[in-house]
Amino acid sequence: MALMQRLTAFLRSPRGQQLVDRGRRELAKPENQARLKQLATRLLSRRR
Repeated sequence: MALMQRLTAFLRSPRGQQLVDRGRRELAKPENQARLKQLATRLLSRRR
């Protein structure tokens, strides 16, 4: 449980918020969305 508390505290800190915002900006880019879709397709095809 201590790990979750530390993670939550970090994400609420200014540095954590910067990382969250950067992640959201990166995920909004079409090329990154395409990469994630390809990765998901590969992972799902391995399961079958």
